[in-house]
Amino acid sequence: MTDLNRYDVEDIVKGDREYLWHHIKPHKVFQDSEQMIIVEGDGLTVRDIRGREYLDATSGGVWGVVVGYGRESIARAVYEQLRLMPYYAGSVGTIPAIRYAAKLIELLPGMGKVFFSNSGSEANEKAFKIVRQLSHIDPERQGKFKVLYRDRDYHGTTIGALSASGQQERKQDFGPLADGFAGFPHALCYRCAFGKTYPGCNIECARCVEEAILKEGPDTVGACIVEPITAGGGIIVPVPEYYPIIQEICRKYGIYLILDEVVCGFGRTGTAWGFQHYDMQPDMVTMAKGVAASYMPLSATVVINEIYEKFLCDPGSQTERMNYFRDISTYGGCAAAMTAALETARIIEDENLLENSRVVGAYLLESLQALADLPIVGDVRGRGLFCGVEFVRDKRTREPISEAEMARLMALVAAEGVLVGRTASSLPGNNTIMNFAPALVATKDQIDRIVAAVKTAAENVF
Repeated sequence: MTDLNRYDVEDIVKGDREYLWHHIKPHKVFQDSEQMIIVEGDGLTVRDIRGREYLDATSGGVWGVVVGYGRESIARAVYEQLRLMPYYAGSVGTIPAIRYAAKLIELLPGMGKVFFSNSGSEANEKAFKIVRQLSHIDPERQGKFKVLYRDRDYHGTTIGALSASGQQERKQDFGPLADGFAGFPHALCYRCAFGKTYPGCNIECARCVEEAILKEGPDTVGACIVEPITAGGGIIVPVPEYYPIIQEICRKYGIYLILDEVVCGFGRTGTAWGFQHYDMQPDMVTMAKGVAASYMPLSATVVINEIYEKFLCDPGSQTERMNYFRDISTYGGCAAAMTAALETARIIEDENLLENSRVVGAYLLESLQALADLPIVGDVRGRGLFCGVEFVRDKRTREPISEAEMARLMALVAAEGVLVGRTASSLPGNNTIMNFAPALVATKDQIDRIVAAVKTAAENVF
């Protein structure tokens, strides 16, 4: 444990208030109150500047620290690589980049090439740029530049990635957004956009993709991007038939299917990739967060060989010389980040963390479902160590609790020494889903503590 006496605590707290602009937080509310300052972590436990300890059920707040805190082997691997050779631009190869690209292709049968960058937003931007460039240089895909996205999915913070996101409050006031993006309804059975009940439906939430294509014009649509399991939009697990239907529709119209595995990848849902719960094969896969367990920033855009080969132009040809993928990511060349990713992959395999995610994740879901009798618990859903609880004022009408009540609920859970996540600033009137994504090393005893904290909070929020 770090000796907190080494810090001037009051000076750090003052510095936090005076200099730091926190992410996605309304600062006016917190100007006169002290914010949490995390100092260290071990496993699932984090400790703040005041010495208070919390069980982190969010893997770092945004689901990325998949192997837990305090992994000395990752730190040592990064140190050795930084000492040897920290960086060279991705226009050339480095040994860690080559080795990790090979590892990703091993983990993604059917895929062909890996393009590195440094965040999930950037990984998705690369996918969109691939689609758009091919709409100009590939005679078979002329004009197919549009990207379809799903309501409640989230794909990143940049203007392009935000344009492809289905969360209205995330988009608010950032317009005008980019042209060429069109949405279709979400896949949440609990609040079915079509007023149907599964399995007595025709999986309209998947079949509506064809309607969106026809509305935009099949000759203009180049790709469809989805999260395998919707993350920040409410932990939405589509039914088994969903993705095979979407894939069939996309293939019918020559549309690339992009799977955003930024959150779901690397064991979060109990399999290496979220899409592996379904009978499907994507054309592109984007990833970040768990890539290097968030010990280092790294993301990747992985494509099938058919896509990569479309960019194999003749640089000596006047008509083809610009037809290579003209893109770069400065920090996609950080050799130490690839080293951290390789060590993360080793840890996941050697410690059998996919199986732990599956088994302990099933226990988490079952334990949360035991809260269903509480008056404010409307729906419980999830897969692997990735679950959500939707809170409502009225079980019959499914009216959500207020955001103020949700904030109080979160504070009560934290008061029990547990940090959970929530849908925030995303869905108008429905930011009332609490999410759970502990590191893949979570134990059943830790799950019991997490669920007990939520139960206590839910019983006392009103």
